[in-house]
Amino acid sequence: MSGDSTSLQARIEYETAGFDVADALADPLLQWWKWFHEAEAAGCVEPHAMVVATVGDDGMPDARNVLARGADERGLVFFTNYESAKSDQLDARPVAVAVFSWLAVHRQCKFRGTVERVSAVESDEYFASRPRLSQIGAWASPQSQPIADRGVLEGRLGDVERRFAGEDVPRPPHWGGWRIVPIAAEFWQGRPSRLHDRVRYDLVDGTWSLSRLAP
Repeated sequence: MSGDSTSLQARIEYETAGFDVADALADPLLQWWKWFHEAEAAGCVEPHAMVVATVGDDGMPDARNVLARGADERGLVFFTNYESAKSDQLDARPVAVAVFSWLAVHRQCKFRGTVERVSAVESDEYFASRPRLSQIGAWASPQSQPIADRGVLEGRLGDVERRFAGEDVPRPPHWGGWRIVPIAAEFWQGRPSRLHDRVRYDLVDGTWSLSRLAP
């Protein structure tokens, strides 16, 4: 395998302010919003992007980037095709991990929890807010299914455009939201000498318990 292995040895010395249990808000989702806004203000690219990890039929982990489209006391929400590989995995094993990486501010956070489908009303509301071409794409793509080439997608896209010409595009019945309901969370702040700050949240009898972890 070709490549310059020295490039993988590059290191950045983190010179950021610390983060400790005393600095953390009592609820991890409120803390997420605080860090999200700070990442947004710092110019982080796609600060709402998160890696969602699931478990496949073979017991192996699987992961992909998606965009968080909601965060409140109930959990984190993203939207997708309910017939996709990730949805099949979530239906079979309703647990997931979500990881946000805000490299420009040397931060990441992780949520572990169970998952549930959001209500049809929530999915309808979000779908209605999407650009029309994204709505049409949700109908056109047989997500995660093998296709011969891009021409298949373009042909299906044309079919959907003609089908809904001159009218609003309704939400496909196979498309909607998933909510990750956290049972644990961790916030990581890069610090000098690799002595990073880690604050963990655990849900114990309905109350969040906070602790500090060694790096």
